[in-house]
Amino acid sequence: MTAHPPVTALSRAIADPRPVDGLPARSPLAGLDRRSLGFVDVLAQSVGAVAPSAAAATCPVLVAARAGSGTLLAFLLAAVLMALVAYAVNQFTRRMAATGSLYTFAARGLGVRAGFATSAAMLVGYGFVAMFALLGAAYYSLTLLSHASPGLAGSRGLVLLLLVGFGALCLLVLWRGIRLSTRVTLVIELLSIAAILVLIAVLLVRVPGSSFWNVALPRDVGLPQLAAGTTVAVTAFVGFESAATLGAESRRPFATIPRTIRWTVIAAGVLYLLSAYTQLAGFDALGGDLAGSDSPVNDLAARAGVEWIGLLLDAALACSFLACALASTTALARVLFSLGREGIAPRALGRTHRRFRTPHIALAVGLAAEVAVPAVLVASGMGAWQAMGVIVVCAAAGYMTAYALVCVATPFFLRRIGELTIGPAVAAGIAAAGLIAALGLDLWLEVSGTRWLAVVLLAAVAAIAAILYLLCRRRRADALGRIGLYDEPTTGDVLGGAP
Repeated sequence: MTAHPPVTALSRAIADPRPVDGLPARSPLAGLDRRSLGFVDVLAQSVGAVAPSAAAATCPVLVAARAGSGTLLAFLLAAVLMALVAYAVNQFTRRMAATGSLYTFAARGLGVRAGFATSAAMLVGYGFVAMFALLGAAYYSLTLLSHASPGLAGSRGLVLLLLVGFGALCLLVLWRGIRLSTRVTLVIELLSIAAILVLIAVLLVRVPGSSFWNVALPRDVGLPQLAAGTTVAVTAFVGFESAATLGAESRRPFATIPRTIRWTVIAAGVLYLLSAYTQLAGFDALGGDLAGSDSPVNDLAARAGVEWIGLLLDAALACSFLACALASTTALARVLFSLGREGIAPRALGRTHRRFRTPHIALAVGLAAEVAVPAVLVASGMGAWQAMGVIVVCAAAGYMTAYALVCVATPFFLRRIGELTIGPAVAAGIAAAGLIAALGLDLWLEVSGTRWLAVVLLAAVAAIAAILYLLCRRRRADALGRIGLYDEPTTGDVLGGAP
């Protein structure tokens, strides 16, 4: 006699599901490759956008220029602040999957105006950091080439050629599918991180020992200097939230995205502290000033007798910046796609490629702008490194504005859905206050410094955003009312939803 498995409630529900009413037949974000990305793909997005290997090599010297011996403390404070921001952002990512990411969250918490302002800040953040990354990839590739041919150093024509070439390469990879682009990004960034860790290990072994407390404890550093250093250190973390732009494309968005955001901040913080300590300890042992070095790791390598590290470093940085450009453009295109789908931006931006299921028009428009702006700066006579300095200030201001608005929106959103508790409210409040203070200090320092052009660019972008908002209110009020679309279950996603 053949034994039959027992009939359970689950098997009966699968065999004869009850009809589910009220579900739409089509997601508001239909056209993207919904529910296709696993944890590794989503992780690659945030890791690539942060570009931790490039930040670990270049940010300690920038922080040291302002915080001096308080450099490690500045990185620690920045890590804590970003952890609080991640906690606030995850109050949304656990509850909705939104391609618009932060601006959708702000709109759900604070309304239309906050959502529009956050979308503008995100476009500035993602767009300018992608420009910075493309220019960085060109700059370090040229530096690498100049080892073989010193005459190439500083060639503006070659920088422009590399900039266009890297932009075209990014478009080719991103056009052909999200899984291809995330895996290329992850491989590049993992190799770059491995290279940075090798450099750190070699330097720690070859450089004479130094007292940990002599390096870690701040000396003769005032609160203004520490705050300024912390502000710069915060910029090393921006982009960690970009995984949220893949909410509609992730298989398990409510589990995968919060985990990715949390661990990206933690891992990046550990890497930055390790890299900053290595550089500080190296200069303390060998003499010299970290803040006065143009290329601290290369200088340390030369003093330690391992000049080959400089070549490895330049190659790793060029690769890391390219991965950052891929990830940041991915996020930028998703924001443009979402705005186009809502009708706030031209509707063509909300279209997807029939075969590859990517927002191909948004990708093309975004990359055109990402190549054009730095190309204009370089062609006008600005050096590549100087242009990168101006661009990164704009990117940081965009990110910090978007983060601050989302943190302010967090308690209002939780109260609206009846789930407000003291923990998220306090964390979001502290994070918002810290971000607003950091942004104000950063802009004040730049106005009185050599990168005042960045503040002029930001003022121009803010004025354009305000004009566009007024035009939308007058001509596209219905589209503004739709701001904040997010992915919803459809009839084909649940048992009993579709025949």
